[in-house]
Amino acid sequence: MNIKKHVPNAITLGNLFCGCIAVTYAMVENFTLAFLFVCAGIFLDFFDGFFARMFKVSSPLGLQLDSLADMVTSGLTPGLVMYQLMKGGSGWNLDWIPLLGFVITLGSCYRLANFNIDTRQTDSFIGLPTPANALFIMSLPLVLADTESIFVIEALTDHGILLAIALFSAYILNADIPLFSLKVKDFSLKKNALQVVFLALSLLLLLALGFAGVPLVIMLYILLSVLHNKFGKK
Repeated sequence: MNIKKHVPNAITLGNLFCGCIAVTYAMVENFTLAFLFVCAGIFLDFFDGFFARMFKVSSPLGLQLDSLADMVTSGLTPGLVMYQLMKGGSGWNLDWIPLLGFVITLGSCYRLANFNIDTRQTDSFIGLPTPANALFIMSLPLVLADTESIFVIEALTDHGILLAIALFSAYILNADIPLFSLKVKDFSLKKNALQVVFLALSLLLLLALGFAGVPLVIMLYILLSVLHNKFGKK
């Protein structure tokens, strides 16, 4: 039996398992562990395709498994976290308002399905990848718990602002904006220079700001992509 062909799919299933655990923690509002397991799932998602290419065992099954795993880890979990934030928020006295947080899950589902049939996204992304969007949403309750800023507290507990974030999230996931891929195809420093710069700056932001640096990292990713599109291509 060729063990190598099963390695990438096993990694993908590990991503799915982490997503399932993250969902269970999000349901009981343990946002820290939910965030950590989403990070673990994204870490595994980062390498499944790399090993598939390295072992030359890429397959249509692996592509579908990858999207299905991401749907839980980076689609359902952030939608559930937004639901919990809106449930504990204030502004509109309507019981069904928190359910609108799942628009993030709907936007993620559409993006993941479209990604599998969009031939433009082989070496880069069109629209914000679901893992990046998930990290942004998952960081919000952690920022809220860690801040003393009245402005931030009021913003992240206001139904209107939270709904605006959810709607923008669903939009940016599917926006026609080219963004560079974070998945490494080899260990060449020259070919991955942009990714290395991004990771280095991201590390500095996270070390300096903690959880509050996560949203800034996602904004940095979008900014570097826009600059790369404008100045980095001949």
